Amino acid sequence: MTPAPILIVGGGFSGAMLAARLAEFGQASVVIDRTGRFGRGVAYSTGFDGHVLNVRSARMSAVEGRPDDFVEWLRAQAPEHADPQGFAPRRLYGLYLSDRLASVEATRPGLVAKVEGRVVAIDGATAVLEDGRRIDGRAVVLATGNPPPQTAGAASERVVRDPWAPGALDAVGPGETIVAIGAGLTMVDVALALEARGWVGHMRAFSLRGLLPRSHEETPGPAAPATAGMLTGPLSARLRAGRQRARDHDWRAVMEGLRPITSELWRAAEVGMRSRFFRHLRPWWDVHRHRIAPHVAARVDAMLAEGRLTVTAARVTGVAAGREGVDVAYLPPRAEAPQTLVVDRVIDCSGPGHAPGRDPLMAPLLASGRARLDQLGLGLDLDDGGRVMTVDGTSDPALFVLGPPARAAFWETVAVPDIRKQIEDVAAALTA
Repeated sequence: MTPAPILIVGGGFSGAMLAARLAEFGQASVVIDRTGRFGRGVAYSTGFDGHVLNVRSARMSAVEGRPDDFVEWLRAQAPEHADPQGFAPRRLYGLYLSDRLASVEATRPGLVAKVEGRVVAIDGATAVLEDGRRIDGRAVVLATGNPPPQTAGAASERVVRDPWAPGALDAVGPGETIVAIGAGLTMVDVALALEARGWVGHMRAFSLRGLLPRSHEETPGPAAPATAGMLTGPLSARLRAGRQRARDHDWRAVMEGLRPITSELWRAAEVGMRSRFFRHLRPWWDVHRHRIAPHVAARVDAMLAEGRLTVTAARVTGVAAGREGVDVAYLPPRAEAPQTLVVDRVIDCSGPGHAPGRDPLMAPLLASGRARLDQLGLGLDLDDGGRVMTVDGTSDPALFVLGPPARAAFWETVAVPDIRKQIEDVAAALTA
């Protein structure tokens, strides 16, 4: 009797590459994706070549243990972008992922099935689709990727709530003034895309700390492994040790030294330390950890110097349609009352709006007790293998979470080098 397949909800990088890996282990799976963009997902569906990877090509192999896989694909398919230390267009990476999935489908026929549709419920190991279809499996993996931002709130044609939605930026006029809620990677992507379309207006980006993503170095150096002082003791002592390490080495080398062990450190940290890190250090961690290509940083610097981009430390407290545009209320640090600004358009660049209690798949799992939140309420609680923890503290052998939705458990769940390791762990658990 043929065993039931693994059901994978989400067909972006995490879901598609898990399906490919399971097939290589001889395990059948069904990948269900609402967009039908199997392999590419939101991240790699952009058609604008100015949107490049934020990690060097040499580190972007989709397969753990095959470090040259992506670079070799570039040499064959796009040799002008085959520099291992370069930052290839994300469009090409999406094609690479699609090619890998197609290659596995061809060499292991019948082990990967693809279904286009929206999953609205998980019933045991069955996925219930919006159109009423029910697909049975022996386990379910939630690989739903990053949800759209959820900060702007206002319903107005001049408020772009999801900058990655098809056609989201089409209505932006060439001279418009824009408020970006958030000053991170999404804001940079939006600014570059608008500029390429001929936009010459002004953007004011608001974030709580007013920080911009840092740049990769032009030529990468060796990682600086973490010292003992960075790995034990109170968070404040670890931070002091890290700063000392950065005085002795380039700070990027220090971040690279932490990268392989970040999830391990997060898993080992008690809840109080995690909470302090999340509340106080996360903004600085994000801009140093998730860096941008040097040529992208140069373009951002040029926009700042030209006065076309302004970054302000403040919290946006209100967005409302007004007579002359969009009224934006914001509260600078230590200010007693909000200030207001009228602009032509607001674009929500605040990053993924993870809210498991409102997620249509996760909220029912929480309500039924099949899942529970982590102690900080950031996401579903998982065991070391990615299995969902039930309300009584046991692991559900038929329900896994992979990729960005697993951030509460592993923290580093966004970049390809981290997700591909988790793919190996989940695939091993599902094929044991």
